[in-house]
Amino acid sequence: MLNIYKRPYDPKHPVVCFDETNKQLVKENKTPLVAELGQVERYDYEYERNGVSNLFMFSEPLAGWRHVEVTERRTKKDYAHQLKSLVDIYHPEAEKITLIHDNPNTNVPYALYETFEGCDL
Repeated sequence: MLNIYKRPYDPKHPVVCFDETNKQLVKENKTPLVAELGQVERYDYEYERNGVSNLFMFSEPLAGWRHVEVTERRTKKDYAHQLKSLVDIYHPEAEKITLIHDNPNTNVPYALYETFEGCDL
């Protein structure tokens, strides 16, 4: 793995890191607490849960490039569409992209075949 990171920059053979995570969305409800004489106004820390969003992130350290996309969910289809955008939009000139990622739960090879029927990989 370390040998991959030692490769010189080559736009025809980019090394791209790919990761995903989910983040809880919260809405803060600032409720002022009753202040006593001589006290500064204070607020109780209270929040309301507003769901969860998924973040997909590509980074190409040698090129100084990164891209984050926020989605409502994390499915095999979402994963496949992210890879398609990496190839078609961000690196259309690349002959081969070395992709470094983890989280194998949605990152299965057949996700591309299921999402893009008849595609030639």
